[in-house]
Amino acid sequence: MNIVSKAFGKTKSDEDVTAFTLTNHNGAKATILDFGATIQSLFVPDKNGNMVDVILGYDDISYYEIGGCFYGAIVGRYANRIKDCLFPLDGKMVQLEKNSSEPNHVHGVFSKRMFKASIEKDCLCLSYLSPDGEEGFSGTLRLEVRYVLTEDNAFEISYKATTDAPTAINLTNHAYFNLNGQDGSTVFDHIVMLNSDAYTEYEDTFAQTGKIIPVEGTPLDFRKAHAIGETINEDYYQLRLCTGYDHNMIINGTPGTLRFIGKALSPKTGICLEAFTTEPAIQFYTSNYVHFDPAPTGKNGIRYPKQGGLCMEAQHYPDSVNHPHFPSTILRPGETYTQKTIYRFSISKE
Repeated sequence: MNIVSKAFGKTKSDEDVTAFTLTNHNGAKATILDFGATIQSLFVPDKNGNMVDVILGYDDISYYEIGGCFYGAIVGRYANRIKDCLFPLDGKMVQLEKNSSEPNHVHGVFSKRMFKASIEKDCLCLSYLSPDGEEGFSGTLRLEVRYVLTEDNAFEISYKATTDAPTAINLTNHAYFNLNGQDGSTVFDHIVMLNSDAYTEYEDTFAQTGKIIPVEGTPLDFRKAHAIGETINEDYYQLRLCTGYDHNMIINGTPGTLRFIGKALSPKTGICLEAFTTEPAIQFYTSNYVHFDPAPTGKNGIRYPKQGGLCMEAQHYPDSVNHPHFPSTILRPGETYTQKTIYRFSISKE
């Protein structure tokens, strides 16, 4: 794998942003920004041998600064939602900053922070020091994210974090995939299979009820592959609430071990995405709100439509800090948070 860098503009605070492009021997390439440790583009071959950019995003750094969709970025200190911006930790209540129109804390600020980049052999390493008290979280968190593009067209993300005081942590990358490329299409034609027997339920404020619901007999059942458009508009309360898919899907198998998440296929390009993670779950999201994005356009001047991408965000369950029966998201001094997620691309033989 070859890695080269070039300037990607300046932030409003006059910080230089660098784009690092990782290229393998097959011609696949991924471009990563040190702003938000963001995947800006990911080109993989389609069934005709053309290179297709399968990641939604922007061409302008100013759009990443004002954009509200977290395109391709690392999100944290806590991905997804914490109800009412409040949770207990060691007998005290932790009050977080309110950072959305919801009553909940959502995703955090890492997507808008500058990371420090270094190239180590075939790996791009990006690190960030989150200070004690950032957005209300306790402890100084040292985070390291490593990106690798393998010779078999797999894009690998590895995370490591430590803290000097007990804190909550739930990290993910918020990549939006459209395997048709940058054509402004929806993902209704994408055929998806998920290795998930259950999901966690929302209440009306998008916080978790704490209930784990079997997918059997619901539109969230992707155990047998089918097109997203076949079920996304079914009359099911959880879909109506989110105006599409935006759900924490529990991945079968043992958390901490690398397991098959599922796959997505574009009949148009023949590109197949297979995903794997060590995390307990993913957020399966069909970009239901991107048409409200304050940034004027996405890449190539395209205004991405509602449901113009899909996400498989590897994560712990949302609001685990308020549900003791969910897998713990508390990190303590002397412990190391780790995670690995892989997105592997191929051409479908179907």
